[in-house]
Amino acid sequence: MHHIAWLGKKSPFCGNVTYSREVTNALLARGHQVSFLHFAQEETDPDNWPECQQVPLPFIYKSQVYTIPTLKAKRILTRSLQDLKPDVVHASLTLSTLDFLLPEICQELKLPLVATFHIPFDGKLRNLKSGTQLLTYQLYAPFLANYDRVIIFSEEQEDLLCKLGVSPRKIAVIPNGVDTQKYSPGFSNVKAEFDAQRLFVYLGRIATEKNVEALLRAWKQSDMGSECKLLIVGNGPLKPSLEPIYGLEYGIIWLGVIADEQRRIDILRGADVFILPSLVEGLSLSLLEAMACGVACVATDAGADGEVLEKGAGIILNTQGVVGQLRALLPMLRYQPEFSKILGQKARTRAEECYTLSSNITQLEQLYHQMLQERRVQLSGFY
Repeated sequence: MHHIAWLGKKSPFCGNVTYSREVTNALLARGHQVSFLHFAQEETDPDNWPECQQVPLPFIYKSQVYTIPTLKAKRILTRSLQDLKPDVVHASLTLSTLDFLLPEICQELKLPLVATFHIPFDGKLRNLKSGTQLLTYQLYAPFLANYDRVIIFSEEQEDLLCKLGVSPRKIAVIPNGVDTQKYSPGFSNVKAEFDAQRLFVYLGRIATEKNVEALLRAWKQSDMGSECKLLIVGNGPLKPSLEPIYGLEYGIIWLGVIADEQRRIDILRGADVFILPSLVEGLSLSLLEAMACGVACVATDAGADGEVLEKGAGIILNTQGVVGQLRALLPMLRYQPEFSKILGQKARTRAEECYTLSSNITQLEQLYHQMLQERRVQLSGFY
């Protein structure tokens, strides 16, 4: 068993937060020791966060996208790692300056360092947002080359990093995983709660890169009828401007951030269709959770999401012209419940076959073991 010093986020709610919570809980369940270093927040921790030693790191600003640590955060992090003496340091990268300082810190302390690189992308560079994300990859690549390993989610993402100079030897493709026992088909009264015969769901940030406005415009133009409802779960900078325009008169219900995991599971279990119209993505945990709950899934081919839904596991959209594609698709999903039911079954099967949390953790354990072996060889002078 290993001692892992995990550097990640506990808030505000986003995919990075979910990833840290699920993986650290799973590592603890397998008998590993985990110390959680994170940017402290005053709110009460949810019940489903792991019970392990925690080290708060001070920050000036923190959002779903990036974090600005204080000047003394590096000193606290370094001292904490010296005291903890972990076997491995694992950073779930948070878009902060500490991401760039970690390799130097761990090299001085002779600690193996692995990063999970969540930054969304669209390898086809079809829009301004994907071009902006490419700049982020170009910024990070020289620093990622100094990590012992970098975990990414797809072969397309690997190709992109290799082109930017990261050695293939340092890259580990380990797709996100979901607990398919917890996220599973089951009873839900959500449809009755919202008086819906057909229930459509979006779950994620309300931000430009998520392209939520395209979904809202397509829904409004499709005249889905009073029996269909669209639930928008999440928060973000565009919510204040979009919510007043696309409201209940169109069957659109804004639920904001839902921190309670069981409530989110109930919503997914009650949904007929999950829609993710992103311009850029990594590998969406929300998409995997919807698939595991047996929901018919529609997503763009941004990031690794297209790979997840290929071969009939869902409907794949092009990131360009999302409004038109959804406008044609939504009526079919409204009037063909058997079609969406079959898609949901296929999505569940794909999640069980390829994207379980158990498989993710097993691959992660193997990676830790390999890194520790390499470090022992290095320290013995034979590497």
